[in-house]
Amino acid sequence: MAQTVQEFFDTLADRADTSQTAGMNNSYAFDIEGAGQWTVKVTEGAVAVGDGLEDADVTISTSQEVFEKIIAGEQNPTSAYMTGKLKLKGDMGAAMKLQKLFPS
Repeated sequence: MAQTVQEFFDTLADRADTSQTAGMNNSYAFDIEGAGQWTVKVTEGAVAVGDGLEDADVTISTSQEVFEKIIAGEQNPTSAYMTGKLKLKGDMGAAMKLQKLFPS
């Protein structure tokens, strides 16, 4: 079942695989046009999600449509970035770790 962007962020902390995020210390600001804004902080592998944009290592901007396709596995995030559908601003090393937050 496809989930909404809101549901994705509401359940992310519970779904995150701590064996994948262990040792991570990064923060991510998500600006999803048409859906909202969230900040995800990973501290020693523990994931916390908050509403709104805060200072973060990386800011990810995209449309609700593209983000829903990414979380449904219908859109590759790298190709979305390469084609300009997804924009990243900040630490690219931290951005590369993002895939650990998206359990397949």
